[in-house]
Amino acid sequence: MNELGYPPLSIRIWGQYACFTRPEMKVERVSYPVPTASAARGILEAVFWKPEFRWEVLETKILRPIRYASVLRNEIKTKTSLRTVQSWVNNDGHYVAAQDHTPRHTLALQDVEYVITARMRLAKHTFDHPAKYRDQFRRRVKRGQCYARPYLGCREFAAYFGPADGSECPIDATMDLGSMLWDLEYVADGSGRGRPVFFQAQLRQGVIRYPIPEEVQ
Repeated sequence: MNELGYPPLSIRIWGQYACFTRPEMKVERVSYPVPTASAARGILEAVFWKPEFRWEVLETKILRPIRYASVLRNEIKTKTSLRTVQSWVNNDGHYVAAQDHTPRHTLALQDVEYVITARMRLAKHTFDHPAKYRDQFRRRVKRGQCYARPYLGCREFAAYFGPADGSECPIDATMDLGSMLWDLEYVADGSGRGRPVFFQAQLRQGVIRYPIPEEVQ
């Protein structure tokens, strides 16, 4: 039994900053004006995830005006390996972050609030009733429980969440968003390699709708 015959589930998300990075920007981070489907799915998985199902994000309502903020941060330039850290024990080594950083500019979104609507698609090996997982998700959202702190595109931009009561009104904005990242399609050999999949996104009356997997194959 699958969840496709049930009404979709919703969650309200808000935060001070968000950055849904455009992949064509190589050095500086520039955010899409709205959340990507993969970012919205990551928020849902941070709140409730199980191997028995996967999330399919259907749409996001934009509840606050789209505003940008320029953020300048010092970011670490290199990644320290475990072997290097272990060698410090014998060689009296150390790491000084102040000597290994560079300033990077981020064009982020400011004061954001969304309602994400999605559905669960149960795996073939799942035999439990969909209501079991739907109720677990609702309880976790109501109690503010999560497996990991959800974030808005970048981990330092923490997200707050709560139930959506259906009265949320999206902004009155319509625009063509152009080509937007939908997700990464990974190869089946287990190497972790994947190719980006894009779709032509449009914001209609403050709502962006995402394609389902069957529409982008």
